[in-house]
Amino acid sequence: MAKAIMVQGTMSNAGKSLVCTGLCRAFKQDGYHVAPFKAQNMALNSFVTDEGLEMGRAQAVQAEACGIAPSVRMNPILLKPVTDVGSQVIVNGQVWGNLSAREYFAVKQSLLPGIIQAYNSLAEEFDIIVLEGAGSPAEINLKKDDLVNMGMAKLARAPVLLVGDIDCGGVFAQLYGTVALLEEEEQKMVKAAIINKFRGDVSLLEPGLTMLENLTGKPVAGVIPYLSVDIEGEDSLARPLTRKTGGTVLDIGIIDFPHLSNFTDFAVLEASPGIGVRYIRRAHELGRPDMIILPGTKNTISDLKWLREWGLEAAITELAVRGTIVFGLCGGYQMLGRHILDREGAEGGGEIEGMGLLPVHTKFSWEKRLIHTKARVINAEGAFERLTGVELEGYEIHMGQTVTEPDAKPFLLMENGREDGCVLGNVYGTYLHGFFDAKACREAVFPALACRKGAALETEVFDFKDYKERQYDLLAQSIRESLDMKLIYRILEEGL
Repeated sequence: MAKAIMVQGTMSNAGKSLVCTGLCRAFKQDGYHVAPFKAQNMALNSFVTDEGLEMGRAQAVQAEACGIAPSVRMNPILLKPVTDVGSQVIVNGQVWGNLSAREYFAVKQSLLPGIIQAYNSLAEEFDIIVLEGAGSPAEINLKKDDLVNMGMAKLARAPVLLVGDIDCGGVFAQLYGTVALLEEEEQKMVKAAIINKFRGDVSLLEPGLTMLENLTGKPVAGVIPYLSVDIEGEDSLARPLTRKTGGTVLDIGIIDFPHLSNFTDFAVLEASPGIGVRYIRRAHELGRPDMIILPGTKNTISDLKWLREWGLEAAITELAVRGTIVFGLCGGYQMLGRHILDREGAEGGGEIEGMGLLPVHTKFSWEKRLIHTKARVINAEGAFERLTGVELEGYEIHMGQTVTEPDAKPFLLMENGREDGCVLGNVYGTYLHGFFDAKACREAVFPALACRKGAALETEVFDFKDYKERQYDLLAQSIRESLDMKLIYRILEEGL
């Protein structure tokens, strides 16, 4: 059976996912066969496996850092918030139902056997399992039915590293208070503390580190600086930061929907030299970007109403009429159509007229399409003409079916022969997530956008897969430089 080690945090966004990813990569570099695991994840960023199953994006990223294919065994339960009080529950990669928080807490213990089975199957296959907790283990009102923090650590017999976030302040209180609120048995399971997101001179922390070790009886395994590595967004509900990048050739405006999902679609754009990416929430922020992207959303009708209420629909439509490229992905593609119908209540129910920029109609149902696929661009008009024939790879993850009108031009031909998306002049729509990841796609899109404004891009388009591999290596290097890896390995070997 595999050795296990678990990373828990004093709060959400303390950096658990990043630390797990770095440890996964470091262990892999040291020759171990490593896998990540998180029993229950709450995220709007998800991933579709090769088998067409859905899991949290963070564990897919960690699997990539391990050099292995993502598997739903690494994240058996995924909660995708639909409203402020309810989520779509994904179990073993498939939709289980939409439940309120109270309904979910009433039934979640019934999911425990599946969690144990998923973990044990990984433990039989790998040398090391790096487990990730959720939120804080000191949520004393929720501890009774805990499946993801100390409850999972006990099941896996995994020693715990506790991560605190110094960037938000009060890190010593975070770490001491968390340990103090744990039961005595749980306190013994915490083997070391880690301080994350530090800026400045580490020597100034030393008196506090000594006091913390004396108060908790736990060694501090290290202090991780605020890292500049580019790793895809963590699996929290944290919003992507508004970006206003100066000194760039191109300006891409992404609509920041309230229920925006899978914003990792745009990580490659953010990483591209010469490309400015802005997340936009108000009409006055829109300006005159070179391309507007309407991304995926977990609630298409609700977010289309929001778009309307804040004047963004009118502003986008006006720019589209003037020739600005408008690109819709998944839920954004649905919005660009003429009509959306949700009689079954798959995303809350109702119907609404779309933006009318593409001749398509969408009807929601409870059936969820999940597929990892390849595609080829078959129609690309105007500025994006060079996209025609480009080969792509990505995934579909959506409720509902979109039907094109008889004379509409499809955008993509999928590998199974099915047509996807729609093109009308300078407006494009598709269900294919990961559209911009392909180097050939960006080699066609970026120069076309630059040419339209009489500019030129000086930098070469990079290979995104190679770029991500370099980022994982940089993260592992930072982990090694910041943490006492001899202590980490001793904790791993001793276990519980």
